[in-house]
Amino acid sequence: MARFHNKTVVITGASRGIGAAIAKRFAEEGANLVVSANEEAVHLIAKQIQADGGKAISFVGDVTSKTSVVDLYDAAETAFGSVDVSIQNAGVITIAKVEDMTENEWDKVMAVNTKGVFLCAQEAIARMRKHMRGGRIINTASGQARDGFIYTPHYAASKMGVVGITQSLAKEVAVEAITVNAFCPGIIETDMWAYNDDVWGKLLGSYAPGELMKEWVQGIPMKRAGSGADVAGLVTFLASDDAAYITGQTINVDGGLIMS
Repeated sequence: MARFHNKTVVITGASRGIGAAIAKRFAEEGANLVVSANEEAVHLIAKQIQADGGKAISFVGDVTSKTSVVDLYDAAETAFGSVDVSIQNAGVITIAKVEDMTENEWDKVMAVNTKGVFLCAQEAIARMRKHMRGGRIINTASGQARDGFIYTPHYAASKMGVVGITQSLAKEVAVEAITVNAFCPGIIETDMWAYNDDVWGKLLGSYAPGELMKEWVQGIPMKRAGSGADVAGLVTFLASDDAAYITGQTINVDGGLIMS
């Protein structure tokens, strides 16, 4: 398929995990990719896409910095002429008991996960309005946007904030053929979930590596963790013409772990 031929897709947090999987799926469907992250590893994702015959550039930046965000979208327009889809996927998590959580931890998680989503969506919408082609804004939330979990109040707050941003912006730009949606990944096999398994496992009962995640996966109706490809299927749908009448929604991708 080439649903995104001549469409430019910007993805933050694209150096690994869900972001990298989303980028590769869009490349397979003909998109021009702008992959961004706060680490040099994102260059490897662009090179892999190019090696497979796709079009991609990479950008190392900071989603919490307005200047860096503007530079990212400038780079997208310089390379490909427009911005058609913007996926705000950059995110961080830390896990700590309330008495041990620092103010710096709180501020960093809120800045990346919530402020970063807003700054990127704000800039993407400005570019979409300029070209008057409509567009798609897609934000990464979390299962914790539905149900906050122990030892992560800052992360839950940040992801619930993403849902609020999504709904508010969707109402503002709907008449301009710009849709704004979010998705909530559940337990996905990524580096972040390896960290979660390790730290939550120690705090919740001295689990050996892998044991806690295995236990939690048994609570998923499908009895398996998700993959980046599972998430990418939904995201490409939301970015496609088939989703033109869907906006302001937050969709779970979790094998039925949370049903709503």
